Amino acid sequence: MTETAQALLQIGAVGFIPDNPITFKSGLLSPVYVDNRKLIAHPAEWHTIIENLLLLIQQAGIHFDIIAGIETGGIPHSSVLAYLLNKPSVFVRKTAKGHGKKQRVEGDDVSGKRVLLIEDLVTTGGSSLSGVEALRESGAMVEDCVAITSYGFDTAQTAFRTAEVKLHVLLPFETIARTAFESGYFSQETMTTIQGWLNDPHQWAEQEGYEPS
Repeated sequence: MTETAQALLQIGAVGFIPDNPITFKSGLLSPVYVDNRKLIAHPAEWHTIIENLLLLIQQAGIHFDIIAGIETGGIPHSSVLAYLLNKPSVFVRKTAKGHGKKQRVEGDDVSGKRVLLIEDLVTTGGSSLSGVEALRESGAMVEDCVAITSYGFDTAQTAFRTAEVKLHVLLPFETIARTAFESGYFSQETMTTIQGWLNDPHQWAEQEGYEPS
């Protein structure tokens, strides 16, 4: 697990910015970020992640006919995994095209097929579960989602349970943060800040004295 976390840290895919927090699409203010899109530009580290994703899928005993990736971050990883496993691959658009068939699922017919969804990062789970909904509306059976990273928010875990989808995470963010701290990336003070955010991300900004945007 440490080797896998180091792969993301070494390429700068994870940032720790307690003094200059950013705002997520969901509106959450955050002292950290993850950009797994950087992986495809770093072959050695990408190999490490893909090999461990393969191992995770095998150890979890996930049975599936097709691998799907969420636009856009999940697509490179789902495509490579499908190639290595000799499985068909499709991808799910965030929104339907405004022309042509106006569909969200691209690549092939998924009706009656068991589909494994691949995500690069889960925050609230909204985009992943929107993809699950699109696949199910296309007739697919979706019971599993594999993500490289997740912040582990209770709201996301509840959303996946409600949707009856099992979320398999290669690298919980807390593991990445702990690896970074032990490797000297930041101080105990920063670690305490990050842990506080992970424990209560919705109230963290107010507790730290940041004004609502």
